Amino acid sequence: MTSPRLLLGRTGYVFLAIVLAVAVLVPLSNLALPAGSPLHVPDYLVPLLGKYLCYALLALSVDLVWGYAGILSLGHGAFFALGGYAMGMYLMRQIGTRGVYAHPTLPDFMVFLNWKELPWYWWGFEHFPFAALMVLLAPGLLALVFGWFAFRSRVTGVYLSIITQAMTYALLLAFFRNDMGFGGNNGLTDFKDILGAPVQAQTTRAALFALSALALAGGFLLCRFIVTSKLGKVLVAIRDAESRTRFIGYRVENYKLFVWTVSAMLAGVAGALYVPQVGIINPSEFAPANSIETVIWVAVGGRGTLAGAALGALVVNAGKTWFTGMLPELWLFALGALFVLVTLFLPKGILGTFTEWWTGRRRAAVAEIEDEDGVVRPVDARGAPVPAE
Repeated sequence: MTSPRLLLGRTGYVFLAIVLAVAVLVPLSNLALPAGSPLHVPDYLVPLLGKYLCYALLALSVDLVWGYAGILSLGHGAFFALGGYAMGMYLMRQIGTRGVYAHPTLPDFMVFLNWKELPWYWWGFEHFPFAALMVLLAPGLLALVFGWFAFRSRVTGVYLSIITQAMTYALLLAFFRNDMGFGGNNGLTDFKDILGAPVQAQTTRAALFALSALALAGGFLLCRFIVTSKLGKVLVAIRDAESRTRFIGYRVENYKLFVWTVSAMLAGVAGALYVPQVGIINPSEFAPANSIETVIWVAVGGRGTLAGAALGALVVNAGKTWFTGMLPELWLFALGALFVLVTLFLPKGILGTFTEWWTGRRRAAVAEIEDEDGVVRPVDARGAPVPAE
């Protein structure tokens, strides 16, 4: 059994401590401190930070398959959006007669389009447990079916990346259609309640933020458990030498299918937590550019580090919020330049580069020792001083 120290590592402990502290301190600061306090977190900032945490969980799911299994997905936005739509359908069913058309069963957009009855695929979404199950099953089943065909056909590399992008683009076109029954171009919005609590209430937003932080911590623990297990070692072997791993007897497609499906379900959870905090879900979430941007987050933070992927999502999205407010027309240029600069000068990302520098610094610090005569001598691999020549 993997020990807790090996499971998390120093970086993992620091990451979890920060996330759990944020899960407590941000809601507490927002709810308990007066608005005039310098430590008070404003109401508008709570859902914004919660959105960042959802993006961090999405980046974590991409890093699991790209950083450790070598599967570069350009379609994870599809899984994120499917989880969001599952939660959005639950929230729409909670509106009831409070909608514009006051229909007890049909959402407003269905009444506007002259739908006469609720489609069968909307059944059950008035119940939160069913919706929560669909948050996992919808992206999970799509990933399972897609991965079964792709991995058993031994589609790899850039070809796999292209068909993942084609998958999310196909879903984008499908969800734009009004006859799909998901709100068409406008999507799902005007949410009222979640589990009986007003979505816009201060306490609800604080609770959703805390849940997002806990989901990020739980997702990190799950990913660390996978990558530090024997399964994780096989995934790294597949990433580095897939043909050799297959040659020595491993069913490579089964390992890839498992981690691909788990990753998709994590992305679905991120989407489900994202929707009530931003108040809308529409087909634009399927846009291939969103999935590409997620890959950039992982590259900036550090591919194959997990915590670095989450850090990259936070850093890039915080920069996006500032840039689109100050210089919105230059944001895409700035994002492209950031990706190029990171690729050239920080190929291991922010966290990967820092970890490498810190490890080298520590090794240099312990590479010499002062003996009993006050003479500084180098040490050997066991830490013993090397005798003078």
